[in-house]
Amino acid sequence: MLKKNVIWLCLMIGVIVTACSISYKFNGASIDYTKVKTITVKDFPNQAPLVYPPLSQEFTEALKDIYIRQTRLQMVNNNGDLDLEGEITGYELTPMAVKEDAWSSQTKLTITVRVRYSNRTNPEEDFEQSFSAYREFDATRMLQDVQAELCTEIVDELTDQIYNATVANW
Repeated sequence: MLKKNVIWLCLMIGVIVTACSISYKFNGASIDYTKVKTITVKDFPNQAPLVYPPLSQEFTEALKDIYIRQTRLQMVNNNGDLDLEGEITGYELTPMAVKEDAWSSQTKLTITVRVRYSNRTNPEEDFEQSFSAYREFDATRMLQDVQAELCTEIVDELTDQIYNATVANW
């Protein structure tokens, strides 16, 4: 009788454990999908004094991609419930870490993006803000040799910053 009760108890625990599941999402989005269903991400033109030609398209596509991958929002061309637009305002090289011979040993690449965010379902969340990110590289290397890789890393960081400021509400 005891053996039968133990088996029965084990079966019940197994059923309960498999029937109940807890799901966690670590993307941080706090979106009310009953109200917010669409997003518009307009092209971000490069208006920086120094221009890296592929940056505008790379940044715009990465920004669209983070919302597609991490939310259930549908991307629309115009009049989304959420709207992101702006421009790349800075692409700057700065010498860093000057050595004893007065030459720089590191160079910093900084990209700055101005973003205008509109939330049509909750206008109190609207903002206009600049976001910046940078990477340093060895000054003995040519910018052309590291530019694509650095830009990809910086764009990833910028899109994370913008995502967190718009829908993560951290």
